[in-house]
Amino acid sequence: MKQYQTAELSFKGEILTNGYAQIDMTVTLCHNGYEQTITGFYDGDGIYKFRFLPEEAGTYSYTVCGCINAEGTVEIEPADCNYHGIVRADGTRFVYSDGTLYHAFGTTVYALAHQEEALIDQTIDTLSKSPFNKVRMCTFPKFYDFNHNEPTYYPFEKDDEGNWDVNQPCIPFWHAFERRINQMNELGIEVDLILFHPYDKWGFATMTLEQDLIYLDYLIRRLSAFPNIWWSLANEYDLTPKDMEHWYAIEDFVAEKDPYHHLLSNHNCFKFWDFSRKNVTHGCAQTKMLHKANAWLQQYGKPIMIDECCYEGNIPHNWGSISAEEMTSRFWKATVVGAYCTHGETYLDDNDVLWWAKGGLLKGESPARIAFLRQIIESIPGHLEGEFTFMEKMAAVPVDKRGEIEFDSPGQKDFVEALWRLGDEIVPFMESEILNFIGHVGEDYYLKYYDTRTCAKDTLELPTDKTYTVEVIDTWNMTRKTILTNVSGKVEIDLPGKIYTAVLVSKE
Repeated sequence: MKQYQTAELSFKGEILTNGYAQIDMTVTLCHNGYEQTITGFYDGDGIYKFRFLPEEAGTYSYTVCGCINAEGTVEIEPADCNYHGIVRADGTRFVYSDGTLYHAFGTTVYALAHQEEALIDQTIDTLSKSPFNKVRMCTFPKFYDFNHNEPTYYPFEKDDEGNWDVNQPCIPFWHAFERRINQMNELGIEVDLILFHPYDKWGFATMTLEQDLIYLDYLIRRLSAFPNIWWSLANEYDLTPKDMEHWYAIEDFVAEKDPYHHLLSNHNCFKFWDFSRKNVTHGCAQTKMLHKANAWLQQYGKPIMIDECCYEGNIPHNWGSISAEEMTSRFWKATVVGAYCTHGETYLDDNDVLWWAKGGLLKGESPARIAFLRQIIESIPGHLEGEFTFMEKMAAVPVDKRGEIEFDSPGQKDFVEALWRLGDEIVPFMESEILNFIGHVGEDYYLKYYDTRTCAKDTLELPTDKTYTVEVIDTWNMTRKTILTNVSGKVEIDLPGKIYTAVLVSKE
């Protein structure tokens, strides 16, 4: 057993045939003066287990009480170099437990766990060769366009009357589910686990609050010690029949019961979840408004995941038919300002194997470009923070503070006052005017993305006490060209006059 990896101990006991979702089994762990109590779970065939996630190496003592009584010690070895612990929020960035930066490059395979074994194996193999280090996937099967197959197993068994019995988890389902989570952990992939969703014909979306909490309790007992788990309360929570009090109860329960406090958020169709809530660690947004990512980072002071920005593909739905160029561009828009983006792919297939639903093979052209972006971002020490342009800053000045602004020239003052006279129209006007995206890491790195602008020249305002190298990046053709070295201060640069251009400025 090693630091930052799931530790597990098993015990033999009475064979249970029903009512085993919430067995009476607690474990108290002690290490280096720290004490933690967790709950165990029943794993079928008279096997009782508890799992914990050691975040330090050393000797742990344990005492098991309840339906199983035992005590002992386990030795935890130092972590392997490829394991860094749980990803947590640190301000507006993500970091692993050991302090290593985590740059999220996500994808979506909603019903991955509910496919045939061969298709899941193919998907895992595809992921191993992809740029994606986060996968959004569901616990419950999904019933929706291009996704009508019945899974082999469901999370629960049925009772004698044919109704789902949350008190009887289906052990083969959980074994298969955990195997896939472990495989992704070995690949360095985080599992953004979607706990509920509205696309359902089986009745999982309409369970009572009591049933929901029994299901969640068992899930947390089994999965909370996995280092690569995130909790996404739902996919499109606002389309489910649950009211807000029901959702708040779910949020509170998951946050309270999870002993390791994994990342937690909730995904919308129309109305954003309230990301300022204390249990919520990061924003999880379905939106095309990438230009607002920087403002949301400032508003919430938490990481922002644009977890659904439409999908590269060719299906009839407007959300599943954007080009590879547009998918790539949306990644750049989010990433440059310090937010994170999630990919999806929906190309028509004779067998209805669409990546966004079932996985299989990636067919699109954006993953290679996303890999190129990831390589650039991971070569930059530190986390990018978005910059606001002068116009954006002036548009955001509250009415009662405008008299305090000092201007560089009468012309600048006239320009800004004309902007302010837009009144309530200033927000939609500004949203139509954001044409470039700028981020920086202190005064060491600057990254600017021009999107659909075709500038042949631009001027950079750099610090005068440092020298820099300037590269021009073709984000679609995946090329980098150094155009200037040993520059500082006000620098005029030549650009190719093409869409999808970026500029990276690095301190020498």
